Amino acid sequence: MAHDPSTNPRTTSVAAELHVIVDQAERLRERVGSLAEPLLGGDRDDLVAAIHEAERQLLMATRSLQRALKTAR
Repeated sequence: MAHDPSTNPRTTSVAAELHVIVDQAERLRERVGSLAEPLLGGDRDDLVAAIHEAERQLLMATRSLQRALKTAR
């Protein structure tokens, strides 16, 4: 008989925690991205680029977490 990982309480707990973390990561990415908006067109292109890079890294992390969540379910 095959073992269903979704019935494992530990896996269920991990999936629940991952879900919360994914939500938080998405909100943080949005917050970070919004920091660059008022700086666009100004003299701080270096800061805008750094913020956009951080936003991109958070997007990649969110996608990785979403894959982990899919696997845990």
